[in-house]
Amino acid sequence: MKILAATIGIAMCFCYLLAGCALVAPTDIGKEEYQANCAACHGPGGKGDGPQADMLATKPADLTMLAKKNGGEFPASRVYEIIDGRLEVAAHGSREMPVWGKEFLFDERPGPEDGTVETFSEVESRVNARIRALVDYVARLQD
Repeated sequence: MKILAATIGIAMCFCYLLAGCALVAPTDIGKEEYQANCAACHGPGGKGDGPQADMLATKPADLTMLAKKNGGEFPASRVYEIIDGRLEVAAHGSREMPVWGKEFLFDERPGPEDGTVETFSEVESRVNARIRALVDYVARLQD
């Protein structure tokens, strides 16, 4: 009888744990990055109508039209390059958009929690993951 009661108690604990896990919504890193770094200029829906847009010499791109303007295919590689910005050629003109690859590289987000110093490849991997998450989110904004 004690074994049955213990088994039922353990099963109930697992049910409560599973129910709690179901209530936690997955984090959309790309959306969070977009809201924190892009929405001020490109707008909450990516239409180029953010609150800072009028202060810029060049109107921010309507990010919802990228696939349409590219023959129906979302130009993920080009969007990645533009967000990263570190490989843009200066001779092609000035750039009002921040070079997010550089910004993310020197961002003050914490590194490993054990206090070790990240290697360059670990930092670069973190930067690339943030940019890929942004590209994925922008791809989901397409009309």
